[in-house]
Amino acid sequence: MKRLSDDSILPIALTMGEPAGIGPEITLKAWLACKEKPQPVFLVLGDPELYRKTAAALGLNVPVAEIAAPEEAAGVFSTALPVLPVALSENMVPGKVSVANAKAVLSSIDLASDLALEGRVSGVVTNPIQKSVLYAAGLNVPGHTEYLAARCGGATPVMMLSCPGLRVVPVTVHLSLKAAITALSTASIVEQGIILARALSTDFGIEKPRIAVAALNPHAGEEGHLGREEIEIITPAIAAISSKVQTAEIRGPSPADTLFHASARERYDAVLCMYHDQALIPLKTIDFERGVNTTLGLPIVRTSPDHGTALDIAGLGKAHPASLIEAIRMAAEIAGHRASAT
Repeated sequence: MKRLSDDSILPIALTMGEPAGIGPEITLKAWLACKEKPQPVFLVLGDPELYRKTAAALGLNVPVAEIAAPEEAAGVFSTALPVLPVALSENMVPGKVSVANAKAVLSSIDLASDLALEGRVSGVVTNPIQKSVLYAAGLNVPGHTEYLAARCGGATPVMMLSCPGLRVVPVTVHLSLKAAITALSTASIVEQGIILARALSTDFGIEKPRIAVAALNPHAGEEGHLGREEIEIITPAIAAISSKVQTAEIRGPSPADTLFHASARERYDAVLCMYHDQALIPLKTIDFERGVNTTLGLPIVRTSPDHGTALDIAGLGKAHPASLIEAIRMAAEIAGHRASAT
């Protein structure tokens, strides 16, 4: 990973996320976890008082250090949570969202992406946002992935979900199953497959990536008797990916019901899935607590915990930081591989 000086590391930037959700709590707990196991240095782009009040309310012994620049984070991280101020417009009440704070939420994301593009932080970890609040404030933000891609010059983003032992990419995402089948195309599989194959090399240090491609239909279509998508859409896509990324091994289409057991997972580095639940059900079954959302294809490193704002438990001290901790670790891993490749 890039160095600022002999004794400091370029930090990871955490966004504030929805202040009324569990983001503040898991951020504080992620810093506390550093006392038990060393973690990458990170700073938070948020309101310092939000973290002080949350720590006090939950009885978390986390000093908060207000900093003026990300370069100061490494110097205080061992003794306090570094916070680069992004002020809220009104006080936060756990579990009660406020449209008045929507612009601060967006400003935190903007600042994080700017710092990453400027090379002042090594990556961005986004805490969960409440999209309905942003829409209510008149801010057109469909989601972190699309918004950050636009800020990065319109790069094509690919959503990869992972946990220890499994990486999955759903070719179609937030669509009904019927709409996902209609939307599936050779071109979309090829585009995402190429980005995935290259990212496995550049971001995860895998010289010869092995990618399994899931079939859409039961028994991989049974030679067309249970559906022709494997023959007409998926198989041509596999051939195209293989021809464009010759260092990668692309296999499939394979029946999804046999792809995710323990011994099968040893034979590939990632699975290209055809729809949302095909990818997410095995991931969350294998390790529900440590799932991470990573955006591939961007010039900046971006990861996120694989859960939402959890407004129903905000302020109760019940939130688990494992997914955020894993997202921070993965952002640092990706940044390290990218830095070593340059």
